[in-house]
Amino acid sequence: MTTKTINQTTIEVDPNLPTIRTVREFDATPDKVYRAFTDPELVAKWLGPREYPVKIDAWDARTGGNYRYSGKNAGQDEPGFYGSFHELRENERIVQTFSYDGIPDGVCLETMTFTELPGGRTQLVSLSVLDSIEGRDGLVASGMETGVVEGYDQLDGLLTSR
Repeated sequence: MTTKTINQTTIEVDPNLPTIRTVREFDATPDKVYRAFTDPELVAKWLGPREYPVKIDAWDARTGGNYRYSGKNAGQDEPGFYGSFHELRENERIVQTFSYDGIPDGVCLETMTFTELPGGRTQLVSLSVLDSIEGRDGLVASGMETGVVEGYDQLDGLLTSR
């Protein structure tokens, strides 16, 4: 008998720090979850809210590489996101910057850690550090929670179908 774990996404906002901490478990090994974060074909299948398909414009997932993607917003504009990969440690850690075209001065530093759990599972912890509490609050108010939760739910489906 197979039991599927219902994975919940936890998003924590410290009122005193310009940070957002996200924790999520996946029913897949760290190498599969890591690959889903670094392979552009896979990223395009799960990243962001369901109703905004992602188009990868550039993707060079290596230490010193960069990325750029956009998302269809109900057929209207295509908000763009971009950043640099500062460190990729295979199956363990990704450190990258994240920026949105609409707020070019708002650079976020993200560190994602992939930890192996019993039963072939993975815990992903993501820490996003923004330049100010106001910037953090703006990101939270933008609806990022919906994009993160729906994206990770889509990633669950992708990981279980492979």
